[in-house]
This record gives sequence, structure tokens and C-alpha cells, in this order.
Amino acid sequence: MLGLAVLAAVKLDRRLLDPEGSFLGPSYIRLPLLLLGALLLDLLPMTLWDSGGRPARFVPLVRHRLRTHWTRERTTLVAVGVISFYLTYVSYRNLKSFLPFVRSDPSAAPGEVKALSYDRELHIVDRVLFFGADPSDVLHTVLGTSLTAHVLSPIYLAFLPLVPLGVTAWLVWSRNISYGYWFVTSQCLAWSLGTLSYYLLPTLGPGIAYWPEYTALAHTGTTDLMNSIVNARGKVLYGDAPGSVNSIAGFASLHCAITLLFALIVQYTLRSRVVKWVFWVNFGLTVIATLYFGWHYVADDIAGVAIAVVSFYIGGLVSGQRFDHGLHARPPEAAKVPADLPGQHG
Repeated sequence: MLGLAVLAAVKLDRRLLDPEGSFLGPSYIRLPLLLLGALLLDLLPMTLWDSGGRPARFVPLVRHRLRTHWTRERTTLVAVGVISFYLTYVSYRNLKSFLPFVRSDPSAAPGEVKALSYDRELHIVDRVLFFGADPSDVLHTVLGTSLTAHVLSPIYLAFLPLVPLGVTAWLVWSRNISYGYWFVTSQCLAWSLGTLSYYLLPTLGPGIAYWPEYTALAHTGTTDLMNSIVNARGKVLYGDAPGSVNSIAGFASLHCAITLLFALIVQYTLRSRVVKWVFWVNFGLTVIATLYFGWHYVADDIAGVAIAVVSFYIGGLVSGQRFDHGLHARPPEAAKVPADLPGQHG
């Protein structure tokens, strides 16, 4: 992914951008801080809890945790996992931003900036699947346009912090090292395959291409997010702000792909039924939200599901998991480490 991003930047004579560059400074500062943050996220809460708030016990507890949990294998997993995911994600954001210039509309007039779009074709597919109606019209009629919008919006927006938190959790706290590699490998695969899908079938999404269908929705944080990325795309296409990143691409829904990937990993690596239900419900509501707010077409969500399943399975195989005919996964014995968080990762 990094190689593709660099190649595209050179060919297009455009700068590689750090999409989160204003947060914690440049990459060479932020990456060490992210690694340090992963370490502190593990040490601080556990030390405070186990010590009962008594400072005299802090140092012995930290030393014990570093010796028993932060082995060479764990440290390697966290470092490789965080760096690999970070580079994949930054490359994804840049390749997504380059898309309108790589796949421009061949019918555009000389000198005109016009991105290729398959919105019309996917919109027709949606109407066929819903017997002549738009999925959004059906959902808005059945679910309403006010209360449901306020319920679904935070669920959709929760995706943004869920991804880095999930990656960190599986790297830092997996009792089985191979589960950490499984999770981060599947994540990197999913973001990469999602980028490929954008280039195969670029779209704007129904909420932008057919925006009048969504004007009746209550104003939420999702409304603000869509407005902001539309403005950013205009700046990228017409050169008003060289530091802006285009975040509109389509085809496959990575919201669906990543939330399903979370649900699958939770299903296979955690014991808690409550946590499993939470992630499966989150996936279901996210699918509804993508159609309700007009982020994606039905075909986008189906493609996202396919990406999640493929990434989950390949990530499992390359991290040493073995699937039997009942699709039960068996981790490699060598990857097992002593259990130190009862009731969490199995």
C-alpha cells in the first residue's frame, strides 16, 4: 500500500499527505507516541487497580507486568502491528484522495476536472432491488427522519475511534499472540481491498449524487461530516487547499467491512456473549445507517461484507489459525501465552 501511494504521488506530481497531521505532530513524533501510548494504556489502569491506589506498590507491579506480559513477542507484535496498520491507513487515505485524478471521466472537456462515477448504475441496481423505490425512501418511511437519525448518527460516527482503539486492544491484550496478528493482518487486508474496490468502481454515494432524497433528515453529526468531506473534495479537485484530503470514493462500504470484521474477530476470539451481541448489533445498525444517510448503495454494503469475510479468513490462515469444516478456528499452540486477563481474550 505504501509503495502504491508513493508511486501514485510521483506519477501525479502530488504530495503525500498525513491525513491526521495536525494531531500530535508529524509521523516521526506520532508513531513513537502511539507505541508509548499502547504501553501506558496497559500499565496505568492495571497498576492503579491492583495497587489499590497505594504508590508504594506501583513500581513492583509495573516491573511484574513488564516481565510477564511485555515479553519480546508481545513488544514485537505491538510495534509491527501499530506501524503496519498506520502505514496502511495513511496510504489508504492518500490513494483515496488521488482517485479522482487517476480515474477521471473520459468524457470531460479538455482542462475540465471531472471524476469518473458509476452512481447512476448503482442507483439503478438499488431501485431494481427495492422494486422501483429508493432504499432511502423505504427506510425514511419506515423508521422516520428525526429520532432514528439521532440514534443512528452516533453509531455511524463511533466507527472513527473504534478502529484505532480496536487495533490497540487486540495487540496489547490478546492472551493469544496469534490473535493479535490475526486482527491487524485482517485490518490491513480490508483497508487495502477497500482501496482496490474504489478504483474498480468509483462513486460519490447516493447522499451526494442524489442529495435531494436526504434533505428531510434531521441535522446530526453525520450531516456535518458529509458536508465537510464534500467541501474538502472540492478543495482537492480545484486546488484551493493543497493540504486537503479527498475522502469520497465509494464502491465498497468499509464501514460495513470493518464493523463486520470486528464482529467476526470478537465471535472467534472472545468468550463474552454480551460483547459478541454488542458487536453484531453494531454491525447491523451500521449497515442500516449507510443506506439511511446515503453513504452507500446496497451493492457497496454487499461488497463490504465480502471484503470482511475474505480478509478475516486470509488473515486467519496467515497468522496460523486453522479452520475445520465447521469453520471453528484453532490457534497455533506455540502462540499461546499465560492468561492474565480472565474473561477476556481466549
